[in-house]
Amino acid sequence: MSSARPVSGARPVSGARPVSGARPVSGDRPVSGDRRPAVVWFCDDLRVADNPALDAAARSGRPVLCVYLWDDVSPGLRPPGGAARWWLHHSLVALDAELRERGARLLVRRGAAETQLQALTSEVDAAALFWNRRYGGVERRLDAMVKSAAREAGIDAQSFGANLLFEPWTIRTRSGTAFSVFTPFWRACLSSATPRKPLAAPDDLRAAVRPDGLRIDDLALLPTRPDWAGGLRDTWEPGERAAHTDLTSFVADELARYREDRDAPGIDATSRLSPRLRWGELSPHQVWHAVSTARDRDRGLADSAAVFLSELGWREFAVHTLFEHPDLATVNIHRQYDSFPWPRLHPTVLSAWQQGRTGIPLVDAGMRELWTTGTMHNRVRMVTASFLTKNLLIDWRRGEQWFWDTLVDADPASNPFNWQWVAGSGADAAPYFRVFNPELQRTKFDPHGDYVRRWVPERDSDDYPEPVVDLAETRHAALAAYDTVKRSAQRA
Repeated sequence: MSSARPVSGARPVSGARPVSGARPVSGDRPVSGDRRPAVVWFCDDLRVADNPALDAAARSGRPVLCVYLWDDVSPGLRPPGGAARWWLHHSLVALDAELRERGARLLVRRGAAETQLQALTSEVDAAALFWNRRYGGVERRLDAMVKSAAREAGIDAQSFGANLLFEPWTIRTRSGTAFSVFTPFWRACLSSATPRKPLAAPDDLRAAVRPDGLRIDDLALLPTRPDWAGGLRDTWEPGERAAHTDLTSFVADELARYREDRDAPGIDATSRLSPRLRWGELSPHQVWHAVSTARDRDRGLADSAAVFLSELGWREFAVHTLFEHPDLATVNIHRQYDSFPWPRLHPTVLSAWQQGRTGIPLVDAGMRELWTTGTMHNRVRMVTASFLTKNLLIDWRRGEQWFWDTLVDADPASNPFNWQWVAGSGADAAPYFRVFNPELQRTKFDPHGDYVRRWVPERDSDDYPEPVVDLAETRHAALAAYDTVKRSAQRA
């Protein structure tokens, strides 16, 4: 699902601006004498390069006003978890710095998006309102209301495709329905139009007069009492520049061995780009074309590039599934799992899983990596999720909620989508009778014990707890529970 020492710390960032895209914005903009501004509403697209909404505003020739709204009041919106809030704070600071270099600043306000945007566009007498699309059910309804209200007020309101390679309504089965299995979905994507090339960042922005707003610190996104984010600071540097550095480094250094090494948690062979994509510091178009260009220059990269791009496709599949199932985080896609006989929850067992004290070394290593760094190796995410749902027989929603609070890349599509996949209730799900054995997984993917030793140094000491469950016995219990669901579905 992408030691006292973190797996890999944030790489140094060069002073150069991120370069990505085909064409410069400046130099070919229309000159307008109209001082009415174009408002750019930032959401999960915290970048200046390949940002279609910002590009449209810059090209309009109007003064540009950039705004981020912290909407913690609109009904149904899921607030980010603690680790994600930490990332958001620092990514907003980085975005403001990028805008300042180009002559603009980031205005920050708080409140319901519809109300705040109506007030702001009226306050500054805006001529246009641009933003990039969102795909969750609540977000789509809010965006539609914002667009309708703005157009009724005579404002040019437009939303753009920015954070997906393929819009959900463009990839459909022959019967016009959404895909429910990944392989034909990705085949359909690859047979459609090649994703567009990224847009360059604007060299300069004609800034609008900026009304009053909040400081980023006023949003209180950072932990204070206690400040538990030390491991996050040691591991990550949020922001667009660091994101481009990571992408460049991955393509140059890790892509060649991605296919062979990506499942080994003790090797730094993954891209670590998932939080960059989640917060929109990178666009999928930038990642797609960086990898594709490297592959075209070196055909020896073809196999690894194909595997990596299919992981980008898995992210797309998750968002397309959210588009079809807005309640993905709470409701089983396959509703027969509503009758799954989850036993009564034992809080101490759940707590042992959360704290990495289960006595199962690979599970504990993953959960400690998560708590310290805000991320976890993808292979280990599957193992820890399988252990919770199929050995501890704890409802997948409990695990999804914990990951939501502790992952810096907690995404409203990928997080519940992947939990449902492991639990057996989701799209293209691993069948429920597939139970990852964490000991066999450790032997296969961490054969020298590098990963476990880093995160569970006391494993061979008397301080390490005994396993909280017997793996063989709980596997049989899980299969018996699955049979109950299967018989119930057959009777229905």
